[in-house]
Amino acid sequence: MPVKIVAFVTPKPGREAELEAAVRTAVAGARGEPGNLRYDAWREKGGERIVIDELYKDHDAVEAHRNAPHYVAFRATAADLLAGPPEVTVVEEIDVAA
Repeated sequence: MPVKIVAFVTPKPGREAELEAAVRTAVAGARGEPGNLRYDAWREKGGERIVIDELYKDHDAVEAHRNAPHYVAFRATAADLLAGPPEVTVVEEIDVAA
């Protein structure tokens, strides 16, 4: 069963460009993972918060992502760039287009 994750990250003031660059690097790495079906980054309209929209083929793919070198590096880099902890939500599908 697919796993959908939505994460919100808020940069520290003045660190917006650095966080965006780190997110772009993470996106590029995640899109190359075999179990990744989709990985997109968005900016909240009218704000600085970045929304990371992830879709994996299953829970094993999520675990592989969490252990991937590019994601481990992102977490280490982002720790100094974030205003607070990421807000992460895992959602279940109800009616999803194929």
